Amino acid sequence: MIPTHIAFIMDGNGRWAERRHLPRKYGHKMGTEALKKVVKAANKLGVRYVTFYAFSTENWSRPKEEIDYLMDTFRKFLKDKKAYEGTDYKLVFIGNLGRFPSDIREECERIMLETKEQSGITVVIALNYGSWEEITTAVNRLLETGENVVTEESIKASLYTADIPFPDLVVRTGGEIRLSNFLLLQSAYAELIFTKTLWPDFNAKELKKVIVEYSSRERKFGGLGEDHVEA
Repeated sequence: MIPTHIAFIMDGNGRWAERRHLPRKYGHKMGTEALKKVVKAANKLGVRYVTFYAFSTENWSRPKEEIDYLMDTFRKFLKDKKAYEGTDYKLVFIGNLGRFPSDIREECERIMLETKEQSGITVVIALNYGSWEEITTAVNRLLETGENVVTEESIKASLYTADIPFPDLVVRTGGEIRLSNFLLLQSAYAELIFTKTLWPDFNAKELKKVIVEYSSRERKFGGLGEDHVEA
């Protein structure tokens, strides 16, 4: 069974580089290459949506040198038309982009506009994203409309992911076992897989492995499941 939507917490770029006695920034570079490979593999397998946690609201606390390098990495990725030209990928960026430099915001908007009619896999990049910030923004949007009663549907419609189905599977690489403020509402009934593989080493083979594990699970969504037998 192929999940419709897989979300990735791409952890381990820095450790990958450090284990090879390389600068941390080289790990981020290889992490970008891994992202491109995973998109291509997911598209071939029939996955319809992939979301990548590229930069969190908490990542601003990292050293300025690393943040500056990440900004340059984003710029190169956004301008690398080979990453999506000639494909049917649809690129979407979610998060509070207002804190990013204007050139990055403008490139994100340009790419979303250029690819919005594409019919293939939707690639969602979470930039300056954090679930608590997203929820707060959604509630404030509802307050601005004068809503007196908030419903589950109105909250869903106000999230950054309003037009994106909730993930079926969340994969975190790098060995840590937590969600780190990523898609907390959207992942309420997602299957979670934590792998020790560092993100730059995550490839088509690793993707197939997590899909096989996902396929072996029974998703109950709070119910009893298909195998339940009444006593």
